[in-house]
Amino acid sequence: MLDLNAVKKAQKRVSEVVHKTPFSYAPLLSEISGYEVYLKKENLQRTGAFKLRGAFNKIATLVEQGDTKGVVAASAGNHAQGVAFAAKHFGIDATIVMPDSTPLTKVMGVKELGAEVILHGLNYDEAYAYAKAYTKKQGKSFVHPFEDEKVMAGQGTVALEMLEEVPDLDVILVPVGGGGLISGIATAAKALKPSVQVIGIASAGAPAMKQSYDAGSPIDSTSVRTIADGIAVRDTSPVTLKYIEKSVDALELVGEGEIANAILFLLEKQKLLVEGAGSVGVAALLHKKLSLPRRSKVGVVLSGGNIDVTMLSLIIEKGLVKSARKMKLVVILIDKPGSLQAFTQTLINTGANIVQIGYDRTSTDLEFGDAHVSVDIETKGEEHQEEIRQALRDGGFSFKEEH
Repeated sequence: MLDLNAVKKAQKRVSEVVHKTPFSYAPLLSEISGYEVYLKKENLQRTGAFKLRGAFNKIATLVEQGDTKGVVAASAGNHAQGVAFAAKHFGIDATIVMPDSTPLTKVMGVKELGAEVILHGLNYDEAYAYAKAYTKKQGKSFVHPFEDEKVMAGQGTVALEMLEEVPDLDVILVPVGGGGLISGIATAAKALKPSVQVIGIASAGAPAMKQSYDAGSPIDSTSVRTIADGIAVRDTSPVTLKYIEKSVDALELVGEGEIANAILFLLEKQKLLVEGAGSVGVAALLHKKLSLPRRSKVGVVLSGGNIDVTMLSLIIEKGLVKSARKMKLVVILIDKPGSLQAFTQTLINTGANIVQIGYDRTSTDLEFGDAHVSVDIETKGEEHQEEIRQALRDGGFSFKEEH
């Protein structure tokens, strides 16, 4: 049974290992959004994410019941590290099944915590199916990343900490993938303060839970595609959907560019490295996805910080584009002396900074006598970009924007 009592019991169990992460006021984000915004920094949690809370509560419960045969999980991310950490703490074996494509850094991170890693399957769903069969064969206990009430209760301890520090919160924004975090948070928060709104934020590239919530019954996606890999869940859990329907006030979606912009904002303005899944609440605020009374007190859960550094440069690039600080133009010029100079001078006159340029006069899709110029430029916002477009039109240049 998932209720406030279960969450409070979980808090007693996890308090010996989890950090009570900072929950602090964010002045700039408050100014931009028009709300009074506080950030719950679970990206600073041990193992880098909130997942430790649920995994530890589940495994602690198994140990209390005398079940020490070992645990199995399927995960390529934060849940894997949470399970491995908790199992090591209690001195029991842990086996984590990860897809074959899992980055080496994530595999090594789990192994360093003492867990055995089995690489199997092309994706999470195949790894999960193998892990369930392996669990049954080995006679061990499976630790589901979200479809487990003990796990949900552990995640709900985030809400206890938030409301303890800021009791008059009006709204809590929570990332939504499988639904374990928001189920625990909403259950605890509504029991402590029925008037608080709990709003889930999901990626538009993984909309299954949003669609299920709107329809009132589980709907699975055919595929997911998002930089927010921590909430890239294809299938809707009927278990978590039940709690979400009961206690969550709304679910909203944010796009890929918006998530990238939020990651960049948190990195630049808050000095926080937050993964895509953990940034969706900030994305919703930056891009005006919510209609709340002005000066509402809003708590935002930054659920994790385990971002794939090999993807970070691409994410930053997307964030720069979304925030109108970078644009890429493709221009057709007459291939004659002075054409390129005239074009670049036009950009210079607008104050644009050229960071990369390419000149192609041999492509077969060009008309005779034309040249193809691609240019990346740094800009100062939407008004500046419109000034650049107008200057190019006035100069007679034919161009298109790639992004």
